[in-house]
Amino acid sequence: MKKIRKVLGYIVLGILGFCVLYVVAEYCLSRLAVSSKKVPMDRNIQVFVKSNGIHTDIVLPVIMKELDWSHIFPYTNTVGKKTGYQYMGIGWGDKGFYLDTPEWKDLKASTAFVAAFGLGQSAIHVTYYNSIRENDLCFGYKINEEQYRVLVKYIYDSLDLHEGKPILVDTDAQYDDADAFYEAKGAYSMFYSCNTWTNNALKKADMPAGVWATLDKGILSHYRK
Repeated sequence: MKKIRKVLGYIVLGILGFCVLYVVAEYCLSRLAVSSKKVPMDRNIQVFVKSNGIHTDIVLPVIMKELDWSHIFPYTNTVGKKTGYQYMGIGWGDKGFYLDTPEWKDLKASTAFVAAFGLGQSAIHVTYYNSIRENDLCFGYKINEEQYRVLVKYIYDSLDLHEGKPILVDTDAQYDDADAFYEAKGAYSMFYSCNTWTNNALKKADMPAGVWATLDKGILSHYRK
């Protein structure tokens, strides 16, 4: 019995030690800025980094001279089927979390376990906006056309495609009348979260970002003045 208790004690200490190390590493690395390779020039495209307090989205203009996102993610796939939106928020995450957990009160242990250990599928969540206002959870940033193209490629490469087109997740789980879900590549885990996806996008586009982030606060810290 003593041996069993001793082993269980080591297991508990190991788990606690891992949790502490994880939190410290995430805090430090998410706030350690990635050095910019160069200073982007001709930055005239307004984008945003937006959080709901937990999950971050990259918000882009719906229409640019080279691309109309509504052709890729049709308005008709939203519940409201309205048109003429100015901005579009894009986020990546665990599909089960997205669809089965609209609010934290809906979180199930099985959903959390699958997501934490990379056992589930992923999805891209697209939300359209008429306008965007900056606040403590939403920050604007201007980029140039080259950076914009990098973001476009990153988003497109994250999608599961059928005949070159995104695959709509056939569900009634939309959060409001201006959003939709699409099948995506990769798997969510405690080491690669929805915010890691966002942070990696920002790094690739030479925008302010941390070395590694799984929570929104580290990402937003690079945009707070």
